[in-house]
Amino acid sequence: MTTPNRATLWGRTLVDELAAGGLEAVCLAPGSRSTPLTVAFAEHPEIETYSLLDERSAAFFALGRARRTGEPTALVCTSGTAAANFHPAVIEASQARVPLLVLTADRPPELRDSGANQTVDQVKLYDDAVRWYAELPVPEPDERALRSLRTTAARALTQTTGTPAGPVHLNCPFRKPLEPTRVPDAVPTGLEDTLAGRGRDGPFVRVSAGETTSPADSRTPERIARALENAARPLIVAGPADPPVREPATSAVLDLATAVGVPIFADPLSTLRFGSHLGAAVEGEPVVYGGYDTYVDAVPDPDVVVRFGASPTSKSLQHALRDADCRQFLVDPAGEWREATFTATDLVVSEPAPLFEAVSSELEDETTCAGADSDWLETLAAAEARHWAVSTSGRADLESAPFEGAILATVFENAPDPSTVFVSNSMPIRDADRFGEPRDANLTVLANRGASGIDGIVSTALGAGSATDDPLVLVTGDLALYHDANGLLALERCGVDATIVLLDNDGGGIFHKLPIESFDPPFTEQFRTPHGLEFDPLGELYGFDVRHVDPAEFEDAYRESLSMPGTQLLSVSFDAEASHRQRDVLEERVLERVHDLGFEEGGNSGSSD
Repeated sequence: MTTPNRATLWGRTLVDELAAGGLEAVCLAPGSRSTPLTVAFAEHPEIETYSLLDERSAAFFALGRARRTGEPTALVCTSGTAAANFHPAVIEASQARVPLLVLTADRPPELRDSGANQTVDQVKLYDDAVRWYAELPVPEPDERALRSLRTTAARALTQTTGTPAGPVHLNCPFRKPLEPTRVPDAVPTGLEDTLAGRGRDGPFVRVSAGETTSPADSRTPERIARALENAARPLIVAGPADPPVREPATSAVLDLATAVGVPIFADPLSTLRFGSHLGAAVEGEPVVYGGYDTYVDAVPDPDVVVRFGASPTSKSLQHALRDADCRQFLVDPAGEWREATFTATDLVVSEPAPLFEAVSSELEDETTCAGADSDWLETLAAAEARHWAVSTSGRADLESAPFEGAILATVFENAPDPSTVFVSNSMPIRDADRFGEPRDANLTVLANRGASGIDGIVSTALGAGSATDDPLVLVTGDLALYHDANGLLALERCGVDATIVLLDNDGGGIFHKLPIESFDPPFTEQFRTPHGLEFDPLGELYGFDVRHVDPAEFEDAYRESLSMPGTQLLSVSFDAEASHRQRDVLEERVLERVHDLGFEEGGNSGSSD
């Protein structure tokens, strides 16, 4: 028996080819024009489907799942503004190198620019935010057309995980009937038994993607090795990791850092701030540092820097690297410039892991290797220890001086091993950077730092949680929760449980960090924007428990939530301005103790090849 009509044939063939290429999950937003795709995905036994009602939330859910797995997640919507609602997540996926396959259903060409209902221009809708775009032909029941469709599907899926990874857009026009209604003679008998109809054993086209495993200039590893060996104050900076997270990169950089005695400033979104590798560190001699955001401006400048990953979360670290007049190697497999201060001296196009392995192999014998200056290492170790000592004392003052950073410290200190921790933008990720102490635990820490928006935070976190059985913790501010409250529907529809930590400071607390704070009006009403919302009704609407927690009692409440089934929202209220003042107080205490170490600030002896 043949397929009932052309649209159904097209949908089934496309989905069959995507499954053959390894696609495992798709997020479906309801709509009419996308019916051939939705039915085909729903019927396919090898692809997990997630039904989400709001296109913007659906897109961010898919983003979160793809970010957590490092593998593409597909996304389907109907025509019109539905596709436009995917755009914010597509931008984030592009900036953060997250593999997404975006399938937008469309009207056929003859209905475009005609006033036909629900018809907008979807051709190259996302412009250069996608790695590749293709407009599929209107379904045709012939072998060449089906071979073209399968080839396009295979190419598209491969492009999502290229270098760099990112979103791919296929625009899919369909004519009616859209449902699997039988249309006599629409599909020739026997077409499904041809090679084009049945496909191959595996993908129709196997794409062997190349990988930048080493720099084109074979002398580059030697140059980096000599620079590190001859440096008095070498430094490695591990920025936010791109998906998929590759464990070999972690091992390779640790081996290099240990061999030369190079400290690593590890972003909380890197693979180095948290993990079992910290358990192997020599007691009293840290290799991985996490407190640099407070003291980096107060310690001597490095004289050689090797950087990989995205731009660091810490603005203090970014500025310190900007002001350090030294040689800086920027490592990026895509050869893109991910360094907004424009001070790097060398762009090295390579995957980090093979590069660091090659650098390690170029190191001289240990007896001839000068290595880092012992005073530099002792200074950083002392500054790091004093940062965490002051932070711990600040947490002890929660009753008299509550601040949001203490909550982030508690979240990371008590998160289960293993677990996924998703942190919202604005102040939560900044507090995660400053107060998330390195820990010997398998924590996968994620955030939307590509475009750094606060839209879609809830959905992205729940999408990440859907990809693993590990416990999920979401730390979000009140405005981010308000922006994406629709995303909470995924808790029940997609079977995700979470501990949601809500830092409620009634508005945009981050604006207290900016000069506009001194101008009121318009500061309060136009920037801080207090809203007075109570979020308890969300629990009633979406079926989870809401608990208001005093900051001093948060640790106990958090531990209890982690041990409970289902989803709980722990709402902790803060005065945003008071929180900022407490951060300032703690920073001053750290700097006072760091200055007591007695070195000169900003010292720099230049760089060496």
